[in-house]
Amino acid sequence: MQHLTKFAWGAGVVLLLVAPYLGLYPVLLMKILCFALFACAFNLLLGFTGLLSFGHAMFFGSAGYVTGYAMKAWGVTPEIGLLLGTAVAALGGLLVGALAIRRQGIYFAMITLALSQMVFFILLRAPFTGGEDGLQGVPRGWLLGSIDLSNDLAMYYFAVAVFTFGFLAIWRIVNSPFGHILKAIRENEARAVSLGYDASRFKLLAFVLSAALAGLAGALKVLVLGVETLTDAHWHTSGEVVLMTLMGGVGTLLGPVIGASAVVGIQSELADKVGSWVPIIMGVIFVICVLSFRKGIVGELASVLTPSRGREHSEPGVSPSARGSVARLK
Repeated sequence: MQHLTKFAWGAGVVLLLVAPYLGLYPVLLMKILCFALFACAFNLLLGFTGLLSFGHAMFFGSAGYVTGYAMKAWGVTPEIGLLLGTAVAALGGLLVGALAIRRQGIYFAMITLALSQMVFFILLRAPFTGGEDGLQGVPRGWLLGSIDLSNDLAMYYFAVAVFTFGFLAIWRIVNSPFGHILKAIRENEARAVSLGYDASRFKLLAFVLSAALAGLAGALKVLVLGVETLTDAHWHTSGEVVLMTLMGGVGTLLGPVIGASAVVGIQSELADKVGSWVPIIMGVIFVICVLSFRKGIVGELASVLTPSRGREHSEPGVSPSARGSVARLK
C-alpha cells in the first residue's frame, strides 16, 4: 500500500508538470487547482476537525476582491496581492471563528452561513467591489518583477507552485502533533478536554488556518481569470465546496483534489451543452455518490486496496465521526 501511495504521489506531480502539453486548456487547469486548494482547505476543517462550515465562500470571495482591487488600483505585485488576500481571509477567519466555535453541529453551521451572507451583502454594497458587475480587467502583473504572468504557461506553473505550497502545508498540519490533537477533538471532544487540551483554542486555530488557505485559493483565482464576481462569495459556492469534498472523500488528503477536479471538469464540459441543467445534473451526481460511495471516491478506493484488518487505521480512510458530521445536523 505504501508503494502504491508513493506511486500515486509521483504520478500526480508528473501529471501536473506535463498537463499543459497534453492538449488541456491551461486556464481550466488553473481553475481546477484553485478550487482543489479551496476544497482541501475546507476539508482541513470538516475532515480533520469535524466542523462543518456552510459559509467558507466568504473567505474565498473576500480574498479575491482584496487581491483584485490591490492589483488593479494600487498596482501591487502578484505575490503581495496573494499575501494581502490571504491575510484578510485569515483575519476574517479569526473573527468568524471566535463567534462560531462557541456552538456545535447545526448551530455552528448556521452561524457560518449567516455571517457569510452578511459578508456577501457587504461586498455587494462596498464601493470598491463594482457591485453586481464585480471587478473586471484585473492584471496578472509580473512575478518578482521578472516573470510575466500574462503568459498562460508561466501563470500555470505559478498556480502549480501555489497549490503545491498550500497542499503541503495542509499535509504538514495534518501529520503534526497539532493535527493529531485536531483528530482527537474530532473523534471525542470531551475526552480531549479531559486530557487537558483547550478544544476551543485548537478549533479556532484550525478555523483560521482553513480560512487563510481558502483565501489563498480565492486570491489565486482572481489572478488566473482576471475577474472577481459575487459568485465566489455566494452561498452556492459554499455548497459546491461541500459537494467537492464529499464526492472526493472527507478526511482524506487527495479526496478534495479529485472531487474538485470532477466537479469543475463536469461543469465546464456541460456548460455549453445543457446550459441551465448543469445544477440539476450535478445534484443527481451528488445523490448517486452519497448513496453509492459513502466514503467518497478516494475513501472507497482505499477501502478496496487496504486489507480489512488495517482499514480502520489507514490514513486515507474516513473515520465514522467525519462521515457522521453531516448526519449530526439532522
